[in-house]
Amino acid sequence: MKNDFSSDLEFFVLVARHGSLTAAARALDITPPAATKRLTLMEERLGVRLVNRTTRSASLTQEGETYLSHATRILEQLSEMREAVTRSSSELRGQLVINATLGFGRTTIAPLASEFARLHPHVEVDVELTDRPVDLIEGRIDMAIRFGELPDKRLNARRLMSNRRFLCASPRYLERFGEPKTLADLAQHRCIIHKQNDDAYGIWRFMHDQHNEVMKVKGAMASNDGDIVLGWAIDGHGILIRSEWDLAKYLESGRLKVVLPEFNPPSADLYVYYLNKKNQSARARAFIDFLAEKFKKRRASNLPPLTPSAH
Repeated sequence: MKNDFSSDLEFFVLVARHGSLTAAARALDITPPAATKRLTLMEERLGVRLVNRTTRSASLTQEGETYLSHATRILEQLSEMREAVTRSSSELRGQLVINATLGFGRTTIAPLASEFARLHPHVEVDVELTDRPVDLIEGRIDMAIRFGELPDKRLNARRLMSNRRFLCASPRYLERFGEPKTLADLAQHRCIIHKQNDDAYGIWRFMHDQHNEVMKVKGAMASNDGDIVLGWAIDGHGILIRSEWDLAKYLESGRLKVVLPEFNPPSADLYVYYLNKKNQSARARAFIDFLAEKFKKRRASNLPPLTPSAH
């Protein structure tokens, strides 16, 4: 491993982010003793202790906090310098860190990242998948791709796709239990709960005639995995809220049907969000433009418009 100044800074930021020398060593694909030795050499050169080590964790000393603050700023400046120097080049270069949700990231964003990487072979694409919102600064992440409301209104965002949500159920379920005629009827139905982050369990919210409606439903089955709850709805286990992105092909084939179409759950539009457009790298801007174009084409070719009369 090259032990130049910038790589020492990157190593220390990684240690601080993971809070563990062992975890940092794993991320760098080196042994824990090698990571410890590298940190010790840095401290010896500086003449101060940067990290308090225990068998399980590593916490920063006051000097370490100061070092981290400067290291983060210097690395950002170095990245900006490299970007400024290479901006005139027609070839995109450098690392691009993308965060997305687990299922959607795996099935949709990863293949698009693969296509982008083929178009720009000098870009190092790093796709990280997490369901909870992430800290773009702490994680040194260029962008995050999420459905629904943005986790932080201070972030810059670009909407990639509108994505309405609907109540739906399988014809098999509706034949057995009947179709709800009013929102209050949901209290007598078996509902499938998709648990998402900190949402209140079994609380469904709707917009109807410009008014907000809130309904407490009973969960026949529940999961934090969207594909699982969708499969349960198709199998006839109950009524589910799901977005048109997930429902389109099942509504078209008749395996699912929209119920109470006049009641609209909050939309789950798809956004890409990022910190600062002014200092955004050319590769990040290029990937966002690439995503926008791809989703525009997908909606035009793959997803028919969903209207209550379509079912």
